[in-house]
Amino acid sequence: MRKLSMEELGRKSIDEFREAAKMPIVVVLENIRSAYNVGSVFRTSDAFLIEAIYITGYTARPPHKEIKKTALGAEETVTWEYFPNAAAAVEKLRAEGYKIYAVEQVENSTYLHQLNWDGSEKIAVIFGNEVTGVEQSTIDLCDSAIEIPQLGMKHSLNIATAAGVVLWELVSRKISNVL
Repeated sequence: MRKLSMEELGRKSIDEFREAAKMPIVVVLENIRSAYNVGSVFRTSDAFLIEAIYITGYTARPPHKEIKKTALGAEETVTWEYFPNAAAAVEKLRAEGYKIYAVEQVENSTYLHQLNWDGSEKIAVIFGNEVTGVEQSTIDLCDSAIEIPQLGMKHSLNIATAAGVVLWELVSRKISNVL
């Protein structure tokens, strides 16, 4: 076994990334306190060819030093848009035919691994504040909620970690027939 070189990885150029077919997934970030977390979500979204990130509320947005530090250039490739609040983002998503999920622990949530999604319909996943999560007023606007099963004592994950788990689960369903 040998570690691959950067040349062997087949990385896309910025232009190739922008022209590549994207996953029909929009990530919505609601009032994220840490710009480092925002940058990490950009980097994960780039890795999985996510369609866009919608930044809402007081969440930091590019250009921002801390986003740049963790995004490592992904803030230049992933399409993003700012909305003053999550309701405005949800309104646009709904008008464009997205099914909208809060990623949150709520009554009647669907465990991530039990979500009935095959990658063919457009979806948006909303991630909330590191302490308070997705706002109840935003949850009220969603079609449903996705919950990441957690087995230990702590029943919370860092937003960047949660985004990585959710996005990989969704993307893996779409690419399982391709790879």
